[in-house]
Amino acid sequence: MALAGEVSIIIPTYQREQVLVDTLVALLGQSPPAAEILVLDQTPRHVETVERQLNAWDAAGQIRWLRLPEPSITRAMNQGLLAARGEVVLFLDDDIVPAPGLMAAHASRYVDPKVAGVVGMVLQPGQAPGAAIPAERGQGIWRDLNFPFNSEQPAEIANAMAGNLSVRRDRAIQAGGFDENFKGVAYRFETEFARRLVRTGGQLVYEPQARIHHLQAERGGTRAYGNPLCSPSPAHSVGEYYLAFREGKGWERWTFIFWRMFRSVRTRFHLRHPWCILVKLVGELRGLAWAVRLYSRGPALLPKHPIDFPTAAPSTHD
Repeated sequence: MALAGEVSIIIPTYQREQVLVDTLVALLGQSPPAAEILVLDQTPRHVETVERQLNAWDAAGQIRWLRLPEPSITRAMNQGLLAARGEVVLFLDDDIVPAPGLMAAHASRYVDPKVAGVVGMVLQPGQAPGAAIPAERGQGIWRDLNFPFNSEQPAEIANAMAGNLSVRRDRAIQAGGFDENFKGVAYRFETEFARRLVRTGGQLVYEPQARIHHLQAERGGTRAYGNPLCSPSPAHSVGEYYLAFREGKGWERWTFIFWRMFRSVRTRFHLRHPWCILVKLVGELRGLAWAVRLYSRGPALLPKHPIDFPTAAPSTHD
């Protein structure tokens, strides 16, 4: 069984400032504490107060502050996975409020050797726990796509939310880590990882006692890619189309693709802003074309040569 103190926390972050500091303060205050907290930072430069605080924590050994040269959520998570020292690694978003006992709740499920990963409850702003798990959860590529991650019922699942996901480090590496072909906002990358992890023979379980409140910070993270509702950018769509090619079979794949494209413009926003429909469809078609190119290359799993991380960015202060 993994103990809470043997869990490595990994936090990928991009263009987050005070909310990142607040998240780390909350995690450093957890009891029992994590074995280590790794911050995989893809931000070129923070504001002075945040830069100073991260430097201080890193120098004191309270966090390991690892810098990445360019943003990629999947690459950051892979590098955290390789750099971590714990038997279990817990991936968390950089804009959360963790419930007390978060790590202990994750660690408790690893008493069962069949469990390869644990997904905890994720409460979005204004959301309360208590959703029922539907009796029919879909088949094939559709399996658990709409799983309610605010449910109070434990379950064995085939999907994940990477903002509150723990894995046995060795099993995750054995499965190939996260596919770095997921670009842009990397939508559905954790779904593809969940399916691949389960295919290695382990179980992925949902544990509602491992709870976080997701703040959905207005700046940074995926919001750095702009408004997905009226943009020709493929950054918000390529991930789901790539999932279709990786996990869909035959007509199921194309049904999923057409469902995605139709759903992307069937919103109240587009009813009120019909001129955005064409703009959005351009982005969807560009995302589909990008996904085809990525799929043709084959999956981009764990890199052969991990980055040699500096401990912190060079300081501009005396």
